[in-house]
Amino acid sequence: MLRALTSVLRLPRPWKPLRTRGCASDGAAGDWEIQVRSLTGPEQGITEILMNRPRARNALGNVFVSELLEALAQLREDRQVRVLLFRSGVKGVFCAGADLKEREQMSEAEVEFFVQRLRGMMNEIGGTQRLPRCLGVALAKELIFTGRRLNGAQAQVLGLVNHAVAQNEEGNAAYHRALALAQEILPQAPIAVRLGKVAIDRGMEVDIASGMAIEGICYAQNIPTQDRLEGMAAFREKRPPKFVGK
Repeated sequence: MLRALTSVLRLPRPWKPLRTRGCASDGAAGDWEIQVRSLTGPEQGITEILMNRPRARNALGNVFVSELLEALAQLREDRQVRVLLFRSGVKGVFCAGADLKEREQMSEAEVEFFVQRLRGMMNEIGGTQRLPRCLGVALAKELIFTGRRLNGAQAQVLGLVNHAVAQNEEGNAAYHRALALAQEILPQAPIAVRLGKVAIDRGMEVDIASGMAIEGICYAQNIPTQDRLEGMAAFREKRPPKFVGK
């Protein structure tokens, strides 16, 4: 089992950097439903994906999903990207969920294929499995059976979201909170963060003993990195570390 896990967890090979499409910070409409920009200056390393489908409230349609998958495929291997932010270019909405008008025109086979594409893109899809693991069986059943909508504060109390913030006049308070969190993550060691994510995601799918084995494999991949040595040197010299992702 450990041999199989090693091949799964091996770090990906780097690709060429993404040829980014510029996007207006105010979310102005353009030809693309998904737009990408990389921040600069002290925020270099943070990349934003702007969801810009105003007429459908950013609903997950075929074009929208295809463009998003294309962007993610390139960004996933771009070592210049340390933190990825999703934001909406549509005021008052993040993502309306499935495009039911478009879905209604699909055949059963097309619906099945489309849903599989979504699952490949977002691991969180699959509420009957994810929600009980987050909230427990009883509460998950109550929410799924009733279809109850939750506001941000209610979702935070239940542990479904990390933060809920009061809205500001510009209507982008959530974006600024997300950007502040990205700025906290940005100076951390990129390889360690990436392997930590792998260890958590893979470990949640297996028993605790297998999870500990996954953690060990991830840690072993971090040992020969320059960043690990830099972290120890910075601690010894009592200075901020300068991680380079190698």
